[in-house]
Amino acid sequence: MELIQDTADLSAYLAADEVIDHHHPVVRATAARLAEEVADSYAYAQAAYEFVRDTVPHSADTDDPRVTWRASDVLALRTGICHAKAHALAALLRAEDIPTALCYQRLTHDDGGHVLHGLVAVRFRGAWHRQDPRGNKPGVDARFSLDGERLAWVPDPASDEKDHPVLYAAPHPAVVGALKAARDRPHLWRTLPGGL
Repeated sequence: MELIQDTADLSAYLAADEVIDHHHPVVRATAARLAEEVADSYAYAQAAYEFVRDTVPHSADTDDPRVTWRASDVLALRTGICHAKAHALAALLRAEDIPTALCYQRLTHDDGGHVLHGLVAVRFRGAWHRQDPRGNKPGVDARFSLDGERLAWVPDPASDEKDHPVLYAAPHPAVVGALKAARDRPHLWRTLPGGL
């Protein structure tokens, strides 16, 4: 699949906004701590990925009803669904000047319908590389990789699942709207968009 930037301006993939608030002290402190332990930007990207994947539990896995959406809140509260975790990872990467996009997959939901799954893409070696910080569990073994994707899921076209090829500089408004409006995670599960 060919990944498509939603803007040709690479600096847009370094920008901060209300959701990817990488100037927030919590994000800056986390980024600084991770950066101290690595030798270069590649190692930093992997360290940030593993930090979000492994130390911020997916709220469905822990049955946490809280809904987070702003990167700094995800890092402070240590909980979130895939979209929230993608926002946190994007903020940590952008905090260290690594261009990062938000991207999406349409997957089958537990109720049989479809739901958008959130992940990121990082720009290294002149190309974009998708990464899924959702968090591993039995049946899910996502890993940081610049040499072939190691995502949580591969969409099944027979089930009307698909990868969306667009690399967004900002989180999709439909996703942010659902996250902000959700009273709790069960409510969010019923209101997350099923596609773009």
